[in-house]
Amino acid sequence: MSRARTASLPPASLPGLDPSWSRLVDVPERAIGSAPDAPAAASGTRTNRWHILDNAADLAELGATPVGTILCVHGNPTWSYLWRKTVAAATDAAAAGRPAWRVIAVDQLEMGFSERTGVARPLARRVQDLADLTDALAVDGPVVTFGHDWGGVISLGWAVDHPDQLAGVMLLNTAVHQPDDVPIPAALRLALSVLRTGTVTTTAFLDTTLAIAHPRLSSDVRRAFRSPYLEADRREGIGGFVADIPVDAAHESAAELARISGGVARLTVPALMMWGPRDPVFSDRYLDDLQRRMPHADVHRFENAGHLIAEDVEYAGPALDWLGDRFGSAPESPSTDEPEVPDVSDASDTPPMWHHLETLAHSPEPAVVDMVAGPGGSPRVVSWALLSTRVHQIARGLVAVGVKPGDRVSLLVPPSADLTAVVYACLRIGAIVVVADAGLGLRGLSRAVRGARPDHIIGEMPGLTVARAFGWPGQRISVATLPAVSARALNVTTSLAGVIRAGEAAHDLELPHPPAASAVAAVLFTSGSTGPAKGVVYTHGQLTALRDALSAQYDVGVGTGLVAGFAPFALLGPALGARSVTPDMDVTSPRTLTARAVADAAAEADATVVFLSPAAIANVVATSGELSAEQRAALARVRTFLSAGAPVSEALLTAASELMPNAEPHTPYGMTEGLLMADISLDGIRSSTASLAADTVTDAAAGGVPVGHPTATTRVRIAPLDAAGSVGGDLTDAAGVTGEIVVSAPHLKSHYDRLWITNRLADAHSTPGERWHHTGDVGHLDGEGRLWVEGRLQHIIVTADGVVTPVGIEQAVERVDGVRRAAAVGVGPRGAQQIVVVVELTARQRRSRLAEPALAAAVREAAASGGHEIAAVLVAATLPTDIRHNSKIDRAALARWADGILRGGRMVSP
Repeated sequence: MSRARTASLPPASLPGLDPSWSRLVDVPERAIGSAPDAPAAASGTRTNRWHILDNAADLAELGATPVGTILCVHGNPTWSYLWRKTVAAATDAAAAGRPAWRVIAVDQLEMGFSERTGVARPLARRVQDLADLTDALAVDGPVVTFGHDWGGVISLGWAVDHPDQLAGVMLLNTAVHQPDDVPIPAALRLALSVLRTGTVTTTAFLDTTLAIAHPRLSSDVRRAFRSPYLEADRREGIGGFVADIPVDAAHESAAELARISGGVARLTVPALMMWGPRDPVFSDRYLDDLQRRMPHADVHRFENAGHLIAEDVEYAGPALDWLGDRFGSAPESPSTDEPEVPDVSDASDTPPMWHHLETLAHSPEPAVVDMVAGPGGSPRVVSWALLSTRVHQIARGLVAVGVKPGDRVSLLVPPSADLTAVVYACLRIGAIVVVADAGLGLRGLSRAVRGARPDHIIGEMPGLTVARAFGWPGQRISVATLPAVSARALNVTTSLAGVIRAGEAAHDLELPHPPAASAVAAVLFTSGSTGPAKGVVYTHGQLTALRDALSAQYDVGVGTGLVAGFAPFALLGPALGARSVTPDMDVTSPRTLTARAVADAAAEADATVVFLSPAAIANVVATSGELSAEQRAALARVRTFLSAGAPVSEALLTAASELMPNAEPHTPYGMTEGLLMADISLDGIRSSTASLAADTVTDAAAGGVPVGHPTATTRVRIAPLDAAGSVGGDLTDAAGVTGEIVVSAPHLKSHYDRLWITNRLADAHSTPGERWHHTGDVGHLDGEGRLWVEGRLQHIIVTADGVVTPVGIEQAVERVDGVRRAAAVGVGPRGAQQIVVVVELTARQRRSRLAEPALAAAVREAAASGGHEIAAVLVAATLPTDIRHNSKIDRAALARWADGILRGGRMVSP
């Protein structure tokens, strides 16, 4: 046999690869479908030499007995080097006293450093090859398979064929089914069109695969992946893998792929899928298919990862964590029994979200008012009777056009009566509402919608145009009736009017049984201010608990007039029985809201409650001079004023209270994951800050923004920070302890959508009978049980003297004359960071610069009052903010900018 065909050990100097893991194994080749105990000679076959990575010797040296085996199978054109981090993580875990897992990572025949047999190896052959190897290695304990790319299919083939040994399944980007009506991915079509030239004669296929890592692979890692494929003879397997892609039902491997995909649907063992959605080959379509086959699987989508997910992100640690969570000290004996079906019966007697649409179904009183002037120049007023009728018509129409309970419906509709009717129609039939804020921008919105994988999209023209351009999935329904040409161009199947007509025609259609309280009701996306927007999943029971919490906290109910300048509260109005009015504004830009628009909305609804975002308040106050006497009178009838979404200063609330002199200003504390966790009034803020000034609050130096006492059904605890800024230890309600804020309430979200790792971190202190959520906010409780917010966990500054939270410094600096806003950030290595303050001045600045000496001295003096030493003071023309609320300062961006400036970079705006 020529040198190019022999098996060998990899070079000893490959980064991250311990040479002691490498082994060569001689494996008898059996006929496809042979029984495990069939002798090789009976099949008339040969012996093949494999290269594998195996940490068995390391575990033996540690004296660690494996609880099971992780069987790792690479795809094309990689090799076992892909799994080096898994081998290392498992070995390190065993050394640390955690359960020991043996890891076997294979080089498939014709690939990596295994033998080139010169024999075609279609899918069925490769599945048998893997079985031959595990038989030769006498792998007989609990096995968890771990596959990527085409290796995912092969590993699943082994899993399907070994139910008595299988304990679990883990997958990186892969696929087990190609729909007949969907072409194979363009990248694979291209590879097939230039098969031998692109995969064997040249290194084009290999180079392209390595080039799509995010971020770019280092040169030594690229060399490591290339090392088994330096000669064309050693790349035959790459071409063979591509040729083995079943392009149609007549392909040699199509039947085996169908066998495996069918078997996967019958697997009941624990499963984990970690996915890179930027993969040009295995897109989210294939993840969806796998989830339909294994609905019990845990899923985590790494938003910025792609095909080489094992190189793009830290996946090995989470995989070991998942094994620990699912199996504890050892996997149980594999079982082929059907999984228990949880009891999802609805034992709750709480009225559903659409309750008032039934009790007020004959009322002529206004339910929803759109202040955006229509064709006639007047607000659009929708009565309870009409809203109830429309909701039932749309509900029946959606069923008629194919919307089923559990289907996801993405709503690309601005706050309006149309949106309200569609939301409640979806809730009634058990469809899952998906809401992503247009303020995320095109890229963020597309990432959110594609990640949610809706079955249907209901939108206006701009949203449908984006859906077409970005290739979003789902049936498309237009709010407006489009010309036939436009409808075809946008793949629109019907309009909202068409849905209503279908509902009218199907007036005798029986709607699905109302969903259980435990059924998923909505996926609401976060603002994206701290990373890619996350889909937050709520059940029907959690939404009704939120409704009841709001009603109890602010005495909002039937007949209340509510001005909702924040979309979630506009949608909650009908659930509360309130008369909801959306003011005339651009919902994607809260700063467009004017005082006159708020006053007109309050007059139209005879409103007693007004809810605005902090960014909106600033412009409302700034434009208050334009108010007429009648408009001021309408605002004087308001009794409760709410603002949330970001910390609201006492000065801003005071200014707003002057416009609504008879209203009690409140600022609720919450987040998308729990919209109402604590509440404080303006008087409460004044009392809290007075206590702070008098030093009657424990840990007064921490400062922060007081957000009040927990609401009636909410509990708040603190997860203390250690000296390195890490969260650890038991939860506490002791006063003066700074740490991560952790909350529990009936209206807390269920989980994050397809973000298993994020869920695990957020639910770290949850138990089966008690749900807690780690908010990511940092703060403390004072001696009177009030909660103070000091910043975000990722924004804390870890100096040589310990942890510093930013908000207290910022508050002190914002009292300096001429300073409009301030941000305190850390520059330098964690543990030795220096505090830098970036200010935005009240006088408009055209460019960013270093602070003048007098300003810098005043800022340093202000910070010193809290015991903090400032390394530098910078002036920014404007401080960058998040895209939803326009009020949360992007401290991460400022920290990067300040670091660049202090390293001698150009003084450009952050």
